[in-house]
Amino acid sequence: MSVTKKLKAFFQQDTAPGIVLIFTAFAALVVANSSLAGHYLHFLELPVQFRIGALDIEKNMLLLINDGLMAIFFLLIGLEVKRELVEGSLKTKKQAIFPVVAAIGGMVVPVLIFTVFNHGDSIAMTGWAIPSATDIAFTLGVLALFGKRVPVCLKIFLLALAVIDDLGAVLIIALFFSSDLSITALVVAAAACLILYYMNKHEVHRLTAYLLVGAILWIAVLKSGVHATVAGVILGFLIPLGTTDKRSPLRNLEHGISPWSNFLILPLFAFANSGVPLGGLDAGTLLQPLPLGIALGLIIGKPIGVTGACWLSHKLGIAKLPDEINFGHILGASILCGIGFTMSIFIATLAFPSNVGPELINTSRIAIFIGSFASAIIGYMVLKYVFERYPTEVKRHKKPDVDNQTESEKVAEANATN
Repeated sequence: MSVTKKLKAFFQQDTAPGIVLIFTAFAALVVANSSLAGHYLHFLELPVQFRIGALDIEKNMLLLINDGLMAIFFLLIGLEVKRELVEGSLKTKKQAIFPVVAAIGGMVVPVLIFTVFNHGDSIAMTGWAIPSATDIAFTLGVLALFGKRVPVCLKIFLLALAVIDDLGAVLIIALFFSSDLSITALVVAAAACLILYYMNKHEVHRLTAYLLVGAILWIAVLKSGVHATVAGVILGFLIPLGTTDKRSPLRNLEHGISPWSNFLILPLFAFANSGVPLGGLDAGTLLQPLPLGIALGLIIGKPIGVTGACWLSHKLGIAKLPDEINFGHILGASILCGIGFTMSIFIATLAFPSNVGPELINTSRIAIFIGSFASAIIGYMVLKYVFERYPTEVKRHKKPDVDNQTESEKVAEANATN
């Protein structure tokens, strides 16, 4: 088999996006801790400028990737979650509430753990929100390593949870760490949202119109001081699903941008954000209250918060456990939510005042890296065991025919979902 055919076969595998993402993240980590570190930093700081008339957008390469390209990734996430809300595993009220409750638990408990370690240090406490975040790109990258073994409803649950978690993190940033929000830009963004909503309600199916208004929305959110990726999620939710595949702007756009997101945007994001310098990594540093609060908030707080909230809401009848998964799946997914990585690092850079120097930020970055790496490894191992114990590949694409099931099959299915 030729090299071209081998590459084509590799990229057609369901595990390929996850493998590429992990590889580029590891490559960045190696480069950032080698003699090439200077070149790596130079690449991230390359200036990029767009100017159209009075509109001027000037960013470095890192911010272009994080604020620009990642908005396309979040657009894809918004499209997938909306499709499941309309016709998939989140279409009932109790199913839709499930990831919301999980996200709230997954934000609150890590903050409590961080507070236990740092309540006596007023400067360290400004970083209370650091372990509350989830890096949706890396979380899905690890999940993608399992390919078709991942039940669709588990992926959508994790997608919805991570989106809500990220929106929560953005809200925290806007309320507690943003001092220069632009009201004018926020008004323009709100107007763009209203136009998109009007187009949706009046069944406008021309995708170009949505993308043009979406571009205005992205620019407005970018200029407002709020994290620009929010625009991608909003646009995804306001693009209509349509009645058939041929007349579905949502499906057409989802199909069009998915390979670009998987094999260009996410690898670039991983390479640009994974270069954490590990110099100064020692036991004395890691056992201080700040890094302990961050790392344990991610490793322990996330699974306790997410799984605990899911179990409680399920037992109280507030929410419904998605079909085809059990609390073993939820536990594994909740551990992956401890991959805070880039979102946590972003909050850390905003949380600590510049007059304390880079020491707290560097310590936080190392703690975030350790907490995220440990969460990825443990979450992978738990899900590997769960997928082997409860294989779901055969029945993941369609609901079982209850009328034709034998009694033993019904009992087995009931046990797997309780």
